Amino acid sequence: MNKTLLRYFVALLLLCAELPAQAEPTEWEKLNAEVMSLYQQGQYQRAVPVAKKALELAEQTLGANHPNVAGSLNNLAELYRIQGQYPQAAPLYQRALAIWEKALGPDHQNVAGALNNVAELHRAQGQYKQAEPLYKRALAIMEKTLGPNHPNVAQLLENLAELYRKTGRAKEAEEISKRAASIRAHKHPTKP
Repeated sequence: MNKTLLRYFVALLLLCAELPAQAEPTEWEKLNAEVMSLYQQGQYQRAVPVAKKALELAEQTLGANHPNVAGSLNNLAELYRIQGQYPQAAPLYQRALAIWEKALGPDHQNVAGALNNVAELHRAQGQYKQAEPLYKRALAIMEKTLGPNHPNVAQLLENLAELYRKTGRAKEAEEISKRAASIRAHKHPTKP
């Protein structure tokens, strides 16, 4: 996944976190905004302590299994992954996935995003067999929740196509890349 698309997907996950409706941003929201800003600037090492602080704050104020904790875990994991620190990222992604599945249900788009991120981690490590079913499950969830022609579906198709290219499945990669391109080009109507 290229950095622009990756940033889009991470931003999507940050925005999907279950936030309380308030006029003033909470300290947790401010920390996450700072993490996202540093991430977009490529300042990953500087973002790590801020992400850790956001995670700690979420755990202290909301409890260990709140969806916002999962959002903070995901953000910290992404910072580690982008720096190639895969052993640090893996348990954080897995914990975020488990929290979102339990709190939001197995078919929520945050779950799909977490599945995508775990798959990306596997792909980055050359663990293609572990990545493929995760991408496919994420894709099925996104198609179900957002519709088959949503831009997030196109993103997941592109991620899966890249996996197919890496595993010598050029024909399959080309087919789903065409579908992704069609979604992006035509901007089909999507489910609300």
